[in-house]
Amino acid sequence: MKKTFTFLIAILFTSLLVRGQVQSPDQFLGYELGSHFTPHYKVVDYFRQTASVASKNVKLIEYGKTNEGRPLMVAVVSSADNIAKIEQIRKNNLALTSGKATQVDLASQPVIVWLSYNVHGNEANSTETSMKTLYTLASGLNNEANQWLKNTVVVIDPCLNPDGRDRYVNYFNSVVGNKPNSNPQSREHIEPWPGGRPNHYYFDLNRDWAWQTQIESTQRLALYNNWMPEVHVDFHEQGYNEPYYFAPAAEPVHQNITAWQKSFQVVVGKNNAKYFDAEGWQYFTKERFDLLYPSYGDTYPLYNGAIGMTYEQGGIRAGLSVVTKDGDTLTLKDRIAHHFATSMSTIEVSSLNHNQLLQEFKKYFQQEINASPGIYKSYVIKPTNLSRLKKLAELLTKNKIEFAYGGEKTARGYNYDTQKEENFSIGRNDLIVNVQQSKAVLANVLFEPQTFVTDSNTYDITAWALPYVYGLAAYASKESISGKFSTLEEIKQPGNDVDKPLAWIFNWGSSNNVQVLIALQNQNIKVRQADQPFTVNGKDFASGTLIVLRNENERLVKDLKTKVVNIAAQLNQPIQTTMIGFVEKGKDFGSNVYPILKAPKIAIVSGSETSSLAFGEVWFYLEHDLNLSPVIINQNDLNRLDYDKINTLILPNGDYSSFIGDGLTAWINKGGKLILMEDAIESVLDKKGFEIKKKDFAIKKDEKLEPNKLLFKNKDKDDYDVSIPGAIYRINLDDSHPFSYGLGKAYYSLKTDRKIYEPFVNGWNIGAVNDKSLIAGVVGKKAREELKSGLLIGTQDFGRGQVVYLAIDPLFRNFWEGGKTLFSNVIFCSY
Repeated sequence: MKKTFTFLIAILFTSLLVRGQVQSPDQFLGYELGSHFTPHYKVVDYFRQTASVASKNVKLIEYGKTNEGRPLMVAVVSSADNIAKIEQIRKNNLALTSGKATQVDLASQPVIVWLSYNVHGNEANSTETSMKTLYTLASGLNNEANQWLKNTVVVIDPCLNPDGRDRYVNYFNSVVGNKPNSNPQSREHIEPWPGGRPNHYYFDLNRDWAWQTQIESTQRLALYNNWMPEVHVDFHEQGYNEPYYFAPAAEPVHQNITAWQKSFQVVVGKNNAKYFDAEGWQYFTKERFDLLYPSYGDTYPLYNGAIGMTYEQGGIRAGLSVVTKDGDTLTLKDRIAHHFATSMSTIEVSSLNHNQLLQEFKKYFQQEINASPGIYKSYVIKPTNLSRLKKLAELLTKNKIEFAYGGEKTARGYNYDTQKEENFSIGRNDLIVNVQQSKAVLANVLFEPQTFVTDSNTYDITAWALPYVYGLAAYASKESISGKFSTLEEIKQPGNDVDKPLAWIFNWGSSNNVQVLIALQNQNIKVRQADQPFTVNGKDFASGTLIVLRNENERLVKDLKTKVVNIAAQLNQPIQTTMIGFVEKGKDFGSNVYPILKAPKIAIVSGSETSSLAFGEVWFYLEHDLNLSPVIINQNDLNRLDYDKINTLILPNGDYSSFIGDGLTAWINKGGKLILMEDAIESVLDKKGFEIKKKDFAIKKDEKLEPNKLLFKNKDKDDYDVSIPGAIYRINLDDSHPFSYGLGKAYYSLKTDRKIYEPFVNGWNIGAVNDKSLIAGVVGKKAREELKSGLLIGTQDFGRGQVVYLAIDPLFRNFWEGGKTLFSNVIFCSY
């Protein structure tokens, strides 16, 4: 009996001991890691379980939710001593970014290493890797890891894009058989549209770090900027026929990235290589992945003082197993092993270089305060569009870039529009960014008029200066200019206190103004728009101004004044009134230059021939910015539109050649508005009724073909002569056309291709370029020649309808605010 009792106690003790231990992913999931793709909810459960069991070593922070309600989280892992004082460690680390003398003891302060996994949903191996990394660090079974965690805090984000990842994982798990099929032509390796790479709204989250247009980015960056790690790694996958890539990065490298940041990438790379060489694994460095565009998971940390790096494992859409072009079989287990090796190697090398990492981190911010980078010390942005200026202020606040308003009366600086040094005056509501601050490098990178590019073979766009993005007049000054006010001076307009005005008047020129129009139309209020500028009561109003006439509305709309005033208040938009329709300048309110705007019934085309990213931009803008619910149709239904239900149709960038038919043209003839964006224009070339013609650059008979100057060793690089990875062009506008309202005579657009069109003979030429239109960015010689003149924005009448041609992307990644004004004009303004 006594032996039985002792045996039972031993079993109970063993059970309690096991229960109190951290489970491996294999134990918790019930299958070997790498033999299945793990749905996100199980990953979340594993992180929560591990944090609960190993609470002395793991602190779990749930920092938000995705569009589809999936939790976003990080696990902060370190020694028990460090976790016990983790909040003080975080505060001490932030103190190092102040640029001021601090009492932080660097010898006892841990270095912070942040590991970001799975920003692209179908690069799905890294989330699996994150569980193995967490287990190795939290279990206490790895003696080397235990030593590293004494002076290192590791932040693990298991999945930056849960919605996209589950889209991929759910598809794969639904089509894979009892055994994975390694044939790359098997359907398990061919995702259906839109694929798992983007998030819910089909955005590439790895291009959204600085802009933070997406809910995942906004929530993550709020957390990131409250920790500010010394080392950040962004884990990716590339095509499965590629080996592994890790730092050091390729050129071009932005000139503000320090010598220390570049040199430590080499240190990390050599440490990674040591483990790969031991296993005989292939890898490459210093190729393809550059450090220029500021909104990546490697560059954004670099511009914030960290050692930012990208790691790329071959494996997109490889599933559980795939045969590569070399005849090798690449498995998910292989991919996990590679990402795990670089994860642990990075933690190791950071721990070994703890002291220097912290010293250089502190020094980085001291230098920013004392000797800010670049030739410009201040950026002054004029309130030429108050709504867009407020949007810019929101972006700066998200990135913790300091700014103020008003200041010295006069200064001198580079005019972004004229590209000349000029004297200028500073008004009360001018937004001023003085780069003598801890965010000096990031501020300078985002505002610099011209980004110096050492190599044309860049991975992304080469121009993004914020004044062009927001369509605001601005100056870059070599003087140190400080603002005097922390807030804008709001000018209160009369409008709420007049009982029976002749009309209520609203501004036009931003997404906020469009929201007013939509809200008024939703209340069945007729809204007119000024096709010409006018002056009334001594005040000037621009073309595009919205007008609500009381008399024509109050008989049909109950409590008209209350509804109009409430809409203005709810949307925080200024409202003005007038008691007279006899204007001092321009046309009186009874003129036909004040047409009633028709509420659009909008549809967007989707499908396999549509760029998912381009579709997502339109979908997100209409839903998120304007609170609309567009109808989403399939490309196969283009010729079955009901005009009574849809009067505005948007074709995002894509190829619709085989879908353009009589049904669509009949719909346009009835009065439909067809909006063709970028490559969608190519779909109607030479089709009956469509007037657009591509500009011909055929070689003339007397011209000689130049020999190919591209060396064979550079065969994988872009041909610089035709390269245009992303440059800013000044598009000259017909400022009398409704599509130009709120923009004036020019619109600054990002141009990412060489496509350009002949001006219309029968149509409206709204936006064109000339030989002085290139403002910033890399453009090859031949591409520059082709884009010297031609049409980029135009429209034509088509029966009772219209066709709009946009050979640009006005909604680029949803951060191009000036383009939102253009796109809104295209949808809502009539002519």
